[in-house]
Formats: sequence, structure tokens, C-alpha cells
Amino acid sequence: MSTGADIKATVGDIPNDNNLNMTQEESHKKGFCSLRHGLALILHLCNFSIYTQKMNLSIAITAMVNTTVASGQLNVSTEGPTTNSQDFWNETLQESKVAPVYDWAPEIQGILLSSLDYGSFLAPIPAGYVAGVFGAKYVVGAGLFISSVLTLFIPLAADTGVALLIVLRIIQGIAQVMVLTGQFSIWVRWAPPSERSQLTTIAASGAMLGTFLVLIAGGLLCQALGWPYIFYIFGGIGCACCLIWFPLVYDDPQNHPFVSTGEKRYIVCSLAQEDCSLGWSLPIKAMVKSLPLWAIVVSYFCEYWLLSTIMAYTPTYISSVLQANLRDSGILSALPFVVGCICIILGGLLADFLLSRKVLRLVTIRKLFTAVGVLVSSGILVPLPWVRTSRSTTMAFLVLSSASASLCDSGALINFLDIAPRYAGFLKGLLQVFSYLAGGIAPTVAGFFISQDTESGWRNVFLLAAAINVVGLLFYLIFGRAEVQDWAKDLTFTYL
Repeated sequence: MSTGADIKATVGDIPNDNNLNMTQEESHKKGFCSLRHGLALILHLCNFSIYTQKMNLSIAITAMVNTTVASGQLNVSTEGPTTNSQDFWNETLQESKVAPVYDWAPEIQGILLSSLDYGSFLAPIPAGYVAGVFGAKYVVGAGLFISSVLTLFIPLAADTGVALLIVLRIIQGIAQVMVLTGQFSIWVRWAPPSERSQLTTIAASGAMLGTFLVLIAGGLLCQALGWPYIFYIFGGIGCACCLIWFPLVYDDPQNHPFVSTGEKRYIVCSLAQEDCSLGWSLPIKAMVKSLPLWAIVVSYFCEYWLLSTIMAYTPTYISSVLQANLRDSGILSALPFVVGCICIILGGLLADFLLSRKVLRLVTIRKLFTAVGVLVSSGILVPLPWVRTSRSTTMAFLVLSSASASLCDSGALINFLDIAPRYAGFLKGLLQVFSYLAGGIAPTVAGFFISQDTESGWRNVFLLAAAINVVGLLFYLIFGRAEVQDWAKDLTFTYL
């Protein structure tokens, strides 16, 4: 793994400023054909695969649970329904292949949807630290492989019992943390500061695309093949991604066999002014006292509370409140996420444009994008229960909320790379702890509200999520910063 000394040595190989300018200009002309953008696309595929595996239960559970079937008759379709909801379910079951159906109460469903995050509190900090010190290639690759293989066994676990399914999803969640946390250590070495937003958002947009595809295809797969094939197909895709990841991804441009000399020099020179050498020692006490870091931590928890609720319950909301059948529920649930995928990339490009043209300062860009994302997405969700009689209005609100929320990916969600690039892996792990804390609590709380009273339950779910999100925004606007903190550039610690 390269260090700060390697960067300085490489910079010293460049004979003069003219050559440096020519190198930078050549690299800028490459645009999306550069290797660093290719790496972003590979990470896009990895995030795509991970999020199909995170979301597949959210869409499959509407087929796995049949409210018209009494306990003890789980494989029999009921004839002669008496309600519109039963009509939709029986229509779906008659068109789909025969597959086991389970009698899970709303509370059990909430626990199953949240269980992916239960064990995740243990993994982010170790995964981020190990990826930061030893490199992200094998940490991310191992996590992707484990999560993909376990996805293939979910139907068997569900048929065995709820307890085994919960355990499997807890282990799977830990493996997914390795992917989602470890990948940010790569950008410390590969992303020039002026391209950081666009590269990270290209990679992150795979999450939205994966969510979109599993939602739009999930209902169709349930009808055509049966719900188990959602897990077989997307687990297989994840295994295939491993075949791309291991031979093509390297931790830094110094060791990559296919990177051009010009691009390598451009990346190294861009990072020369930024001390991002990685090491063993951590200034824990200084981190604990850092308000800019706490601003990002609070933002992560609050924004992921809203995101976790939407990702877990959008299919359920559309199928139960809008009375959509399984096929339509999947298609409608996918719309907000495909729009979010596009807006994440556009937001990253806009953020880097404003920074490179010096239109706004970096801290202003981070706070502006976060404020717009939080206020618009939260403001749109609050009146959602009052427009449920109109399917088109409801879907328009969900799409606009997703589009605006995606701007946060160019705001507070990548701000840790600005204030402490040296500790990017560790800090991402720390932040993941709080995001998974929100992911573990939010769907469970939503399931409790909905089980008490369906109509008021949905209203309380959206109001609580919006309130938490706005509180996080206010804290970030007050204490957020974008310059490298003193504790992140002090060289008194021992580094590898």
C-alpha cells in the first residue's frame, strides 16, 4: 500500500510545472473514459448488487405473507374473497407459481425487515479500520461474496423458520457492511478532490439502481417464477460481480497494471497537498470532541432514519394503502428509486462543477445540498397520508421526495472525506454504525405504529421521520465544516 512518502516521491518524478499542467489537461480530456471512472462503475455494480440483496425481502415479503390465508393453511389459496385487498392478493396468487406462504404478523415482518441491521453495529468500525490500513480490495470482495451466497439460501431459511431467517440476515448484514464501508478507503487514493463528488455519487447511484430493479422486477418474478427466484437471481448476480471485482480493482493507482502514466500522475499530484496517509493510530479523544464530526454523525442517523423507512415500507405502503396488486406494487415502488439514481449522479456533477468553477465554497456546497435534500424530501412526505386517495399524486410525492433526498449524497453524507481523508475508512465505519442504528430502529417503530392503527400509523411514521430529519439538518447547518480538521493532519501519531 502506498503512503504519503510514495506520493511525494511520485510528485518528484515530474520534471516541471508545464509537464504537470499537460498531465492534468490530458487527464481531464479523458473524462468518463479514465480508469478512475471505470473503478466508479465497478463499485456502481457492487452497490447495485448489494442493494438488490438488501431490498429483495421488502418486495418479496408481500408475496411471502398472505393475509387471506389462515394459519395452518399456508399453501392454499382462498376462494371467494370479500374485500378489495383480498381480490388483489388472490389475483396475484392465481397468476404466480406455487410457493410457500407464511402467517407473519406485522410485528414479525418489521423485525425481519430490520434484522439485516441488527448485527451491523458490530462490523462497520472494524471493517472501515481494516480496509483503511490493509486496503479495501479483499474486504469489499469478501463481503460481496458472503452476502451473495447467503442470499441464495434465504428461501431455505424462511421455510425452516423465522429464527433461522433472522440469524441469516444478521450475518448477511455484517457482510454487506464490509462492502458499503470498505469501498470509501479506495477513494482516498483514487479520487482527486475536484472529482470526489462525482466519483462517489457514480458509485453510490448503484444503490438506487439496484433498488429500482429489484422493485420493478420483483413483482414480475413472483408472478412468473415464484418469490424464491428473487433471491436466486440477485444472489447469482452478486457472485458474478465478484468475478469482476477481484481481477480489476486495486487499492491505489500506484499498483494498478492498467492505469496510464498520465492518469497516475494526475491523481497523485492532485492528492499531494492532502495528507491522506493511512495508519494504525487514531486520535479518538480529538474525534470525540470534534463538533464537525458530530454534525456528520447526527446527519447520518437522521437521514438514514427516513431512508430506511422509505426503502423498507414503500412496497407495503403501495400495496396496502393504494390497493395495488403485487405486479403494480413493484413497478410503482421502483419509480422513486430510478429517479433518485439519476439525481444522485446529477447532484455529484453539479457539486463538482460549482466547486471547480469556484462559484461556491466547499462548505457552502455541502450545507446547501443537504438543506435542499432534507427540507424538500421531508416536506413532501408529511402530507402523503392525506393524498392517498389519488394514486398519481401519491406517486408524484414519492418520486419528488426521492429525487430531492438524493442531493444529500453530495452534502453531509460524503463530508467526512473533506474533514479527515486520512481516516476515511474508519470514519465511514463509525458513520455506518449510526446509519444501521437508524435502520434497525426505524422499520421496527414503523411496524409498531402500523400494527396499532393503520390509518394513523402511516401518518405517525411520516411525521416522525420528517421531524427527525429536520433536527439533524439544523445540527449540521450549525456545526458542519468542510476543511481538514487539525486532528486529521497532525503527524505526531505513528502511521504505517
